[in-house]
Amino acid sequence: QVQLVESGGGLVQPGGSLRLSCAASGSIFSINTMRWYRQAPGKQRELVATITRGGTTTYADSVKGRFTISRDDAKSTVFLQMNSLKPEDTAVYYCNADVIGGSSYWPDRWGQGTQVTVSS
Repeated sequence: QVQLVESGGGLVQPGGSLRLSCAASGSIFSINTMRWYRQAPGKQRELVATITRGGTTTYADSVKGRFTISRDDAKSTVFLQMNSLKPEDTAVYYCNADVIGGSSYWPDRWGQGTQVTVSS
């Protein structure tokens, strides 16, 4: 089995920064694409950022220039650096990954989510 655990959420003032982490554990051989999603109250879950195993990144238009996704494959961890935060960034943030195990493949694995609140 594979687990993803997010950390780093919290309360921050508008204009502030937060860094989210998501660590994968279990029988991991490698991890393909890793993603961050978010879901605000009353809204659908949306894709925020993606990073492939080769390091190619993509971002939602709403976060381009403010958020940076990165990964540390040695630690099976993906990060989301969030700068210039706005109240509309308030949401539960989830990591998602396609994990290759020793003899299994676990696509679309989800973490439990971490709350980010941007408010003065």
